[in-house]
Amino acid sequence: MLTGCDVPLNRHFDLAMLDLDGVVYVGDTAVPGAAGAILDARAAGMAVAFITNNASRPPERVAAHLTELGIPAAGPDVVTSAQAAARLVVDRFGEGARAVCLGGDGLRAALVALGVRPVGAQEEADVLVTGYGPEVRWRDIMTAAVRIGDGLPWVASNTDHTIPTPAGIAPGHGVLVQTLSTFAGVRPVVAGKPERPLLDETVRRMGGRRPLMVGDRLDTDIEGARRVGVPSLLVLTGVTGRAELLAAAPEARPSFLAAGLGGLATVHRAPRADAGGWRCGAWVATVDRGRLLVQTAPSRQLLAGDDGDPLDAWRACAAAAWEHQDHTGEVPDIGDLTLPDDGRGGR
Repeated sequence: MLTGCDVPLNRHFDLAMLDLDGVVYVGDTAVPGAAGAILDARAAGMAVAFITNNASRPPERVAAHLTELGIPAAGPDVVTSAQAAARLVVDRFGEGARAVCLGGDGLRAALVALGVRPVGAQEEADVLVTGYGPEVRWRDIMTAAVRIGDGLPWVASNTDHTIPTPAGIAPGHGVLVQTLSTFAGVRPVVAGKPERPLLDETVRRMGGRRPLMVGDRLDTDIEGARRVGVPSLLVLTGVTGRAELLAAAPEARPSFLAAGLGGLATVHRAPRADAGGWRCGAWVATVDRGRLLVQTAPSRQLLAGDDGDPLDAWRACAAAAWEHQDHTGEVPDIGDLTLPDDGRGGR
């Protein structure tokens, strides 16, 4: 359930773990307002980590891209699923372990940085590590599949089924994971979101005592935060739209909701149940005969600060929709539900 915070999030939490695509940038363009929000968070004393399931690029390359977009960053500010996968290898097999490395430069660099020895697909090895890499050869994939079936331990950087490319949305590393798993009948140990190693590695590197996960995807960012037991902020600048938010399963529901990273600098009201439904700020949401309805509260019930923030309307709607889903097993019909613009252009 959505919760509240009576001080800005960037003052309450000491570490923001920011997903990248859809949160900080979309492709080669910074999300409007993201750079300023990140600078404000740092000025408020909040550490900022940029985390990504993409294992193909070394952190320094990601940081250089962020800096080009007006978001100052250095290699240590970036944590990748490749680094989390390398940590899993060291924890389980020790420094000096030999790892078949099927992936890009980022995966190889992460393994070497922790003292793991990358080896070829047919060489003697302690473990197989896979990650997205467009140059990975099919003959090496075939060899890896056989070795997994024969019992070679397997660590996968992530299971994302899609990846954005200049040509459009393309198959991600998760497609390879599914192929290998189907053939060998084995599931890997996974480092990336929604599994916990990537977030654990981020906290270990950054030292946050009160971390906040910030993402745009329910099934990786938000679910991953819930698995680790840290609060999460869902921003509506990426793949999650209103319909997906209202249909979120219990394991993928955020703690906070904002239009974008500017939500780090604001207080957040929590929806609360009352006799008329779920109330947040100036808005009340109910589900009547399976249909979600929302309206402004009677003026006599308004409190100081109830300014009609459209995000409060969606917070109330989410609470009402989730309660209905939990009680009936069904997602309410949103029909032609219309609310004031929340900064997303009506999505």
